[in-house]
Amino acid sequence: MIFEAKCSLFHEEVWVMVKSKGKFTIRKATINDIDKVIYINRVSLPENYTRYFFVEHLNKWSNAFYVAEVDGEVVGYVMSRVELGWGITKLGLVKKGHIVSLAVLEKYRRKGIGTALMKAALEGLKNYGVKEVYLEVRVSNTPAIRLYEKLGFVKKRIIPSYYLDGEDAYLMVKPIQ
Repeated sequence: MIFEAKCSLFHEEVWVMVKSKGKFTIRKATINDIDKVIYINRVSLPENYTRYFFVEHLNKWSNAFYVAEVDGEVVGYVMSRVELGWGITKLGLVKKGHIVSLAVLEKYRRKGIGTALMKAALEGLKNYGVKEVYLEVRVSNTPAIRLYEKLGFVKKRIIPSYYLDGEDAYLMVKPIQ
């Protein structure tokens, strides 16, 4: 059974997802979530950012920064930003959404949380008028690549030695209608 509801609560979008594997909520991140987001980033990903980096993204692009909660505890996040640059799928100079970081605590993976976070970020990025969304992902991260492909992202090219440990990344992109 899958149930998805979107409602507006005090001018803030909240998605409540109920699946056979459990219940979780997707909502816009707030400044009170930053410490938990940083923790999730540090324990889930080898690429880490400063507190200032997270706060800057929240302040500038709050409509594209979401957290997932289970029983009131933040268990995942997606952080995005908007850039102006040469299009990957569109010709010329375009507004692009950039999925900077997505992470879900290991205990809560494979429950649809990452997919729901990505869908929320993609919807949020539309509010900024982006024409495409892109991200980088480790070539070895098969579960993430499958998730992004399921959401309509395609591999455009390999970025050699993108990560600090020397691993290559796929540049993946999705046009926005």
